[in-house]
Amino acid sequence: MSVPDRPEVVFIPGDGIGPEVMPPAIEAIDAAVRGAYGGARALRWTEAWAGKRAMAEHGSPLPEPTLAAIRRARVALKGPLETPVGGGIRSLNVALRKILDLYACVRPVRYYPGVPSPMRHPERVDLVLFRENTEDVYAGYEWQEGTPEALRVIRFLNQEMACSIPEDSGVGIKPMSVTGSKRLIRMAIRYALDRGRRSVTLVHKGNIMKYTEGAFRRWGYEVAAREFSEHTVTEAELRGREHGSDYDGVTPPGAVVVNDRIADAMFQELILRPERYDVLALSNLNGDYMSDAAAALVGGLGLAPGANLGDEYAVFEATHGTAPDIAGQDRANPGSLILSGAMMLRHLGWEEAADRLEAAVARVLAARRLTPDLAPRVPGAEQLGTRAFGRAVAAEAA
Repeated sequence: MSVPDRPEVVFIPGDGIGPEVMPPAIEAIDAAVRGAYGGARALRWTEAWAGKRAMAEHGSPLPEPTLAAIRRARVALKGPLETPVGGGIRSLNVALRKILDLYACVRPVRYYPGVPSPMRHPERVDLVLFRENTEDVYAGYEWQEGTPEALRVIRFLNQEMACSIPEDSGVGIKPMSVTGSKRLIRMAIRYALDRGRRSVTLVHKGNIMKYTEGAFRRWGYEVAAREFSEHTVTEAELRGREHGSDYDGVTPPGAVVVNDRIADAMFQELILRPERYDVLALSNLNGDYMSDAAAALVGGLGLAPGANLGDEYAVFEATHGTAPDIAGQDRANPGSLILSGAMMLRHLGWEEAADRLEAAVARVLAARRLTPDLAPRVPGAEQLGTRAFGRAVAAEAA
């Protein structure tokens, strides 16, 4: 992108704790930009709404003015959204991704000293997950048990395709395309090359689902071979060299290793040998499960940033939910949204401000100044509310 010195950024507060975590996130992001560039650069924030409040005020949980604002600015920062019952959309997040073709969900997972973790060595976790965002079971093609539509699909499959599906079943379809899979994997490989990462692992369940998950694996190797042959090497190719019979995390100079793992085995690998893995490319459902599981290894979703990226637009978001049980209590952790803001700054090419913001978060956490979701598990921690944590990060970033 060609980014002006004062680009417009849309912010969507969201529902539940969203309106609480958004202001401290913006305060911290603006402080990092000022600290990095003085007054030479600044963000112009435009508020837009989606979710429960948008439904009440506009009659739609995802109103057209909000979509128009994102299309105009091309970049947005979003809080968590609640899908209103009876709103006609299964999931607002899924709808937003499909409407704007935000085909890649990108979630970095790293450990910050001072944060409680169930791992003995959480510092070994440093991953970036690329999850396909528009296909798989999240495409929303399913029919409720007992409806005429479900019976029509079941009878077609039973009569024409030799299936044996009970007629009292709910039915869903799992589409995974060459186009959707390859563009996601292409983005993951490019990221690894641009950021000096060592490997890209294709995570799949191809041992069971041969023509969807298995195809995802095959298409990934095709992308590496046809588009990045000068810069990638497969684990299978390394097995015949001096690296021995198994990839041990050692990467040939200047190359990215492309390998694959069965999804259930990958969960084990994240716990036992996370240091062997760097960038993961995953189908939609696998990516949903694994990104949350990976975040748990380093302290939870409160500090897990995320981005939904396409070729035209980018929406950066808190990866946690709306948490209505603590809304309005100044107890929510704004860390996820603040770190998503750092991802947004990198997307704009403002690396200095992004580095400054991440370093500020790290210093606050290292000082054991923690929000209520983390502080009780750290002896001697100073507990900060939502606003106070945001101010602390902003002060460090300024």
